[in-house]
Amino acid sequence: MPPLPCPADQPPINPTPPRLALTMGDPAGVGPEVIAAAWPDERVHRWCRPLVIGHPEIMRRAVQLLGLPVEVAQVDSPEAALPSPALLPCLRAVDDAALDVPDRQVDARAGQAAYDALVAAARLALAGRVDGVTTAPLNKAALWEAGHEYPGHTELLAELCGVRDFAMMLYLAPDEQIRSPAGLGVVHVTLHTALRRVFEELTTEAIAAKIRLADGVMRALSQSSPRIGVCALNPHAGEAGLFGDEEATVIAPAVRQARQVGFCVEGPCPTDTLMVRARDGEFDAVVAMYHDQGHIALKLLGFHRAVNVTLGLPIVRTSVAHGTAFDRAWQGAAQSSSMIEAIRVAALLASKSPFAPRK
Repeated sequence: MPPLPCPADQPPINPTPPRLALTMGDPAGVGPEVIAAAWPDERVHRWCRPLVIGHPEIMRRAVQLLGLPVEVAQVDSPEAALPSPALLPCLRAVDDAALDVPDRQVDARAGQAAYDALVAAARLALAGRVDGVTTAPLNKAALWEAGHEYPGHTELLAELCGVRDFAMMLYLAPDEQIRSPAGLGVVHVTLHTALRRVFEELTTEAIAAKIRLADGVMRALSQSSPRIGVCALNPHAGEAGLFGDEEATVIAPAVRQARQVGFCVEGPCPTDTLMVRARDGEFDAVVAMYHDQGHIALKLLGFHRAVNVTLGLPIVRTSVAHGTAFDRAWQGAAQSSSMIEAIRVAALLASKSPFAPRK
């Protein structure tokens, strides 16, 4: 079978590209660099009308570090932004204190800067002034040092948007490895929590909710009924109760409920074989029980292409699938491929909004 076309080389998504807000992320990390590195790519400007939410001077530093022929211009509103591969409009939402943040270090000022940029972008999206948000990474320790005790972007955005039913999805577009025409999304039932707490947080209701969210976003991406595989929790799917009974008592009832209302779903399945089946095109989405169960498998399949999509929000939000990468930041070594793909997926979802889950 010939390889599928690279999604990053597809033609423009929409004749009127959506306006996307790109948040700068933690200024001590790779966020400003990956945005700057992605900016001159002409595909980005075919897909959307981007602007950066952050601090113009920090973006100028990133552009200069990479030696790019890009001018950074401060703007007062999204409507005033006139982006091009050579012109980067930046709406300032970050205090000057961020200018003194040392590179590659956890700093409360950096956490505050990332928080302020995210809040500003979310409010613009909620007001309909931008069509979606793509976020560069923040550092959770810095966020907490700044007094914002959230496990990450996902939970903070859920609070800002006033939603309780939400999820993180890692997504890979189709390529020579991912054989589903819609790509592969992995949705997590539990997320940023200690492993010992997974058992108490895992409920039939939570699993059923994540199946609905997975169906909603993959339906938008595929324009058809998605095929969803649900992971087991225990090795060998519990081996008929020898290794645990959560499959029978918690997960299987959620799968039955989803089938009864018309979802195309199978499980609980042993995760090791389920991910192989999903990679080969048997499923469009996988519902994982906990963070690393989904993250490790998908990142092994395509770390630099993976995109983080927040499900259940009234706004579109995507992100790179990597962190602040202090070991690589501000050395001109950061890769922009995940940022480019996150922008593409946000533009695609924004053009298909709303993508709310089926009830």
